[in-house]
Amino acid sequence: MQSFRFIHTGDVHLDSPLRGLAGQDGPAAERIRTATRAAFDNLVTRAIDEDVTFMIIAGDLYDGDWRDYQTGLFFVRQMGRLAQVGIPVFLLYGNHDAESQITKRLSLPENVRVFSSRRSQTFTLDGYDVALHGQSFRQRDITENLVPGYPEPESGLFNIGVLHTGLGGMGGHVNYAPCTLDDLINKGYQYWALAHVHQGTILCENPHVVFCGNLQGRHIREAGTKTAYLIHVEEGQIEEIRPLDASVVRWQQLHVPIDGCAGSGEVIDRIRAAIEGATASETAGRLLACRVELTGRSELHGQLVGSTEHLLAECRAIALALGDEVAWIERVVISTEPDNVRDAPASAGETIGDLQSALAQAGTESDLLAQFGSEFGDLVRKLPHEVKSEFDDPFLKAAIDGDYARLASLAGIYLAARLAREGA
Repeated sequence: MQSFRFIHTGDVHLDSPLRGLAGQDGPAAERIRTATRAAFDNLVTRAIDEDVTFMIIAGDLYDGDWRDYQTGLFFVRQMGRLAQVGIPVFLLYGNHDAESQITKRLSLPENVRVFSSRRSQTFTLDGYDVALHGQSFRQRDITENLVPGYPEPESGLFNIGVLHTGLGGMGGHVNYAPCTLDDLINKGYQYWALAHVHQGTILCENPHVVFCGNLQGRHIREAGTKTAYLIHVEEGQIEEIRPLDASVVRWQQLHVPIDGCAGSGEVIDRIRAAIEGATASETAGRLLACRVELTGRSELHGQLVGSTEHLLAECRAIALALGDEVAWIERVVISTEPDNVRDAPASAGETIGDLQSALAQAGTESDLLAQFGSEFGDLVRKLPHEVKSEFDDPFLKAAIDGDYARLASLAGIYLAARLAREGA
């Protein structure tokens, strides 16, 4: 049996709209906007440099319907690069690029083979003892287990199953094409190339069951290293499986404790140290996209809550001072707690104190909380799963969790801080 190497990728989400860029310009913002394309371009270059035998894309190449044909033309151009050096690509459509999701289509180069959505399909590769089995999504919501419909392994060949699946809802992802790890292990294939879960992980060896992870992080919940995998097969056995990082932007959450800070200047100094430390450790030339989260107990809590816009501008100034494409600050989150239950400056006056007292009392009124539950609950239930799972604003999180006492408390602290800041 011949040796060969292949790349397993998926969840590319080409031209996915990235959050937090409204009104932002400059080289850093532009790199984030084009990050999914740049990462895929890097991966194609790696495939050529590594002289791989073939590439697998296990679903969610796109991010839903295209705004125009440029997304498709970019992909065709990249596939043309691989065609020139004789590298075939096996493409499976997942929930984001299902037939029902993409209304625009372009003809693909002959080196791209797309798995059918009507039934499972097997591809073999001339000159190599390998068989690839897979089934694309016809519509976004695939709720049945597709694995039983995949063909039995072909004797004497290295069998690869390509599947887009939630595998029981791993990582909070919607459980599309649900199946179990045992379903995959017992199928008899040597390798399962999975996608949909955005954290790359090897779930099992012998046989290998692998989620490639998404190629490029697109927001703070996709922080850290992002990967595809390079797999080397020798005499029907996996000799090596190696992660490939093709990303151009890396997301990181910076937790900055401010306990003991006597003034806003000390807070800024701690933020600066955190940003500079994070960028110093990013040696691969990637842009570091950061969310700064202030933590700890401080008498500055109310002041910070009321000045998030100023803090964000300060953080972005710190990032810009490091260079054009070194760091970018997505947002600042205030997760501090008041010190000695001091929610607002003493100079804020009785009006602010009365407001806080009223809102604090509201958080204990059962009738009012029930009214909150009725009104906010209806709105929350209408939110799509993807939206609810991506909320991290403390106000929205409290509403989604049904913690209306917490919601009233947060509102009191925020309003008191803003009134104090504006001289109420």
